[in-house]
Amino acid sequence: MNTVASENTREKAILVGLCSPPEIPRSLVEEYLDELVFLADTAGADVIESFIQDKKLRDPSYCIGKGKVEELVLFVREHEIDLVIFDDDLSPAQARNLEKSLECKVIDRTALILQIFAIRAQSAQAKMQVELAQLEYMLPRLSGQWTHLSKQKGGIGNKGPGETQIETDRRLVRNRISLLKKKLKEVSLQHDTQTQGRQQVPGVSLVGYTNAGKSTLMNTLCPEARAFAENRLFATLDTKTRRLELNISKLVLLSDTVGFIRKLPHTLVESFKSTLDEVLQADFLLHVIDISHPGFEDQMQVVRDTLRDIGVMHDNIIDVFNKIDALEDPSILREMSAKYPDAVFISAVRGLNITLLKEIIGRHVARDYHERHISTHVSNYKLISYLYEHTEVIDERCIDEEVELTFRVHKHQLKHIDALIESSQTLHHDAADI
Repeated sequence: MNTVASENTREKAILVGLCSPPEIPRSLVEEYLDELVFLADTAGADVIESFIQDKKLRDPSYCIGKGKVEELVLFVREHEIDLVIFDDDLSPAQARNLEKSLECKVIDRTALILQIFAIRAQSAQAKMQVELAQLEYMLPRLSGQWTHLSKQKGGIGNKGPGETQIETDRRLVRNRISLLKKKLKEVSLQHDTQTQGRQQVPGVSLVGYTNAGKSTLMNTLCPEARAFAENRLFATLDTKTRRLELNISKLVLLSDTVGFIRKLPHTLVESFKSTLDEVLQADFLLHVIDISHPGFEDQMQVVRDTLRDIGVMHDNIIDVFNKIDALEDPSILREMSAKYPDAVFISAVRGLNITLLKEIIGRHVARDYHERHISTHVSNYKLISYLYEHTEVIDERCIDEEVELTFRVHKHQLKHIDALIESSQTLHHDAADI
């Protein structure tokens, strides 16, 4: 679905948004279109102009009114526009009618986001996830691909060649969708096997609106991470997990995930569920927010809604307001500090308040640690060595031939450690009795 040109052959585009007051005021539509400009630029198109249609009800044939269509026709011809991008989803019929009238490519926001994901996908898993989402988006739109054959009618009792070709294409697409789902399920099972050992280690996931600075923050917290970061939407598609060293424990695993956005296509959310499992399995989340963005509170709500949609029901979330160095009005920082007293305000690029953020992460992780006390014979060196390696030993006392240990263990390890202690103590006592 190569809808948008590459960086080498950038296309000229115009944007179209629908304003339906009071439900969707013009100011909100303008904000959506500003974001759509950024999306178009990321995909490789230069936006020449934006148009807003004031219309309470969407036109079933064109989405916008016929008068606005005529206005667009003139503009497209005069400025040799290659691409028209609608901020709202278009039905297959609307897209076909608009392309016929405008005589150029017409796509909607969903198709644009899918194209960006296709450009950004690097790993085999991400490429399969994107292809699956694209095919599911394309399937109901296949009927328009073969209109040039629809006039050729077959004989009595036979189907026309156009219909036959459509059915063939649909079957091929459905078969490919089934194959991709099967492959992604296998990848997910393999990933679960590989990460089973991680379940004993505290996990923290970075979430946030796209371009909020998650990858930059990960690079700052974990300098060895070298996560790809740039001022582009959806710079990260593949989940990256790195070690984060904290004072309160030996290891915390920090994961960077795909960014969220308004009107995130449902097919993408479904396709990327295996990637988003890192978010679901995390002990708590760092919600990274670009405080320098004028609509950051709306973006916060989009992230919260998306988290709820993918199944995150807990509130173990730390709000991390990033890019405080980019704030032109310092009063915003004071207002937000009062409004969100439990939040952290940082600059990932300049390293501001990163030490404080680590301390807060440490305090959250420490809540899930439990203290244990055991007494064992000094010859039970295997157990003693294991506890030193896998827990945080905070006190040791030797009384005659007994070693008393006090240690902290994370909740994920608690059941395993308790069972190990019981088994080890039993075996040791049995051996001592022989």
